[in-house]
Amino acid sequence: MSVDQASWEAAVRHLFEGAYPYDATGPRRHENWVLDVIALMARAVPDPRGWSGIDGPAESPDYDGSPTFPFAVHSPEYIARRLREIDRVGAENLLLALTDDCCTLANLKRFTESEEELRAMARTVLARYGDEATYHTNVDRPGTVPGTLDFTTPHWGYAPLSDFYSEDYGLIVVSDTEVGMFWNFSDY
Repeated sequence: MSVDQASWEAAVRHLFEGAYPYDATGPRRHENWVLDVIALMARAVPDPRGWSGIDGPAESPDYDGSPTFPFAVHSPEYIARRLREIDRVGAENLLLALTDDCCTLANLKRFTESEEELRAMARTVLARYGDEATYHTNVDRPGTVPGTLDFTTPHWGYAPLSDFYSEDYGLIVVSDTEVGMFWNFSDY
């Protein structure tokens, strides 16, 4: 499935407009793609296609002007230890769970579209990165099969990358040429 700019941007905006997201894509320049994630977290690279993401934290009254806000500055090793690879179905579910607080598929209730229509939007977002992309998260909702997430359990956790918000969780998509980051923050 190929995707065009208008479709991709519309899907990102619609899915994440009610959340507090940081959704950005940058070029993949390193074999160790975590270095490319760090560049994204620092807002140091533009989208290689010129497509628009969403940067909720930069528009927050809490924004302190730091290029990495609200992410904390960490070494590549620190970040890599906090991420685990998941399968494409888990990535699709995670994108839907990131649409609001608490990282749950119950968030879909706030939309007027059917679950299948929302899943089609999530597939549109992932299509940009191609069929060979890998998916990584800091969310801990392990399914019974390694590399899967279980959104039926009320118990979950995450390995934070922010020192500012009480919750931060997301999805990193890695292709041969691009790295996408879809992150949500909340504070309680």
